[in-house]
Amino acid sequence: MYRYVVEDMECSHYAKAFDAPHVPLRLPRAKKLLSHIQRTFGTLPFCRRWLEREDGGSSFINPKGAKQEKYIMGLKNLVDNGIVTAYPPLCDIKGSYTSQYEHTLILRYEYIHI
Repeated sequence: MYRYVVEDMECSHYAKAFDAPHVPLRLPRAKKLLSHIQRTFGTLPFCRRWLEREDGGSSFINPKGAKQEKYIMGLKNLVDNGIVTAYPPLCDIKGSYTSQYEHTLILRYEYIHI
């Protein structure tokens, strides 16, 4: 079996597609949310929790507040139209073992330290 993790559970992370097609949006909430996503995050990933914050995800860009309310249908519409990509959590398949590891590289003039 080569598949050790699967997309599972409720999705909470999203990103605007870099090559998102221009799709005429009919839902006003989807238009408003797309405008907020473009202004605040661009194509960087974001989570729904950030949309619910008082500053809408960035106190630097939205200092007076931009909390998104009742945005779930708009977000679903953006995902369905291919404008926003959903990234669901990856979960282990029962009976398999998955690990994660990272390396830190320090680039010095004389050497590279791992």
